[in-house]
Amino acid sequence: MRLYEYEGKELFRREAIPVPRGKVACDVESAVQVAEEIGVPVVLKAQVLAGGRGKAGGVKVAAGRSEVPGLAAELFRLKISGFPVEKLLVEECLNIKRELYVGVSIDRVRYAIAVIACAEGGVDIEETARKSPEKIARVNLRVAEEMLPHQALYLAKAMGLKGAELRPAVDMILGVVRVFRAHEAKLAEINPLIITAEGKFVAADSRMSIDEDALFRHPELSQMGIEKRHEEGELTEREKKAREDGIPYLDLDGDIGMFPGGAGFGIMGIDFLVSYGGRPANFMDSGGGPTPERLAKMLALLEDNPNVVGIFGARFGGISRCDDFARGVVMFLKEKGLTKPMAMRMTGNMWQEGVRIFEEARKEHPEIFKNIEIYGIETPIEHVAKRAIELARARKEQGKK
Repeated sequence: MRLYEYEGKELFRREAIPVPRGKVACDVESAVQVAEEIGVPVVLKAQVLAGGRGKAGGVKVAAGRSEVPGLAAELFRLKISGFPVEKLLVEECLNIKRELYVGVSIDRVRYAIAVIACAEGGVDIEETARKSPEKIARVNLRVAEEMLPHQALYLAKAMGLKGAELRPAVDMILGVVRVFRAHEAKLAEINPLIITAEGKFVAADSRMSIDEDALFRHPELSQMGIEKRHEEGELTEREKKAREDGIPYLDLDGDIGMFPGGAGFGIMGIDFLVSYGGRPANFMDSGGGPTPERLAKMLALLEDNPNVVGIFGARFGGISRCDDFARGVVMFLKEKGLTKPMAMRMTGNMWQEGVRIFEEARKEHPEIFKNIEIYGIETPIEHVAKRAIELARARKEQGKK
């Protein structure tokens, strides 16, 4: 789960990592008060659990006090990646001489903790690693291995630092590793790490993700108000509704709704859609042995999603029976109806009975099946995925007319 910038900086501060002077503001008036305490110029930074904040206009510089109310109001009206801005971090402006990058993450391939440094900060580090890997320096640590000063010194020199700059850089690197370990993080990142004109090293930004399953071991985080939350942003209204019903659900940015059986089949279905040029609108998992009522609620999430123009259903019956799957779909169709086209396939446990249930329901109520195509084991799932994409595109073209 991801932390807000101000939360990550508080954890940095506790490990003696210098951060800019600043406070969180929840409205325009408090933003003005913080600016007066700190003294202008100040930086106003939108606090959202999503990336791309700077490109979305979520960071503003107020050169004078008179600029603060207008800029703060502008930021509070902003939505970033669909999430409203409800908090601002108001900080002192730094006199920047140079920007660097330091981060700690988990290398799942090497089963190691990766400590990474780069001489270029304030950029997309993944893009830098892809285009200019020679600019990235790293040290791999075993899970139980502490980072030693000479390893941090290697990274500091790799960033092009010399002389008096080396000691504070080593302290910053070791500090980030301490934060990462102390709070069982998945990511701890300073981007950018600023060297000011006065020669001070300051963490100008923080990005942290911690393991929510380890929260019970960290009462200090609960005391800061850090509780279980969404990985990349605040929950959408559909995600909140799904959580209330106990349905694992995640909104994505596509337009084809995923109506799968288990999580594995759901992930595979998403891969099929993407590989054939479709864009999935969600991830969803029915869980083992779902009831027809639960399946109907899952389908309702897609019907009520305005971004969904078509639906791809994929059920592999194991402990979850295909006839129960069919009953849940029929229940929803009879009670509410489906306005969006759907192509779906069933295989595995009781798939023939599931197909029979659909065929009987279609004979009784042909009108509610006019936009629905149902396939069995004789049809490859690749065909059904392609068909779902075709139906979605046809629906979009129809909407343009």
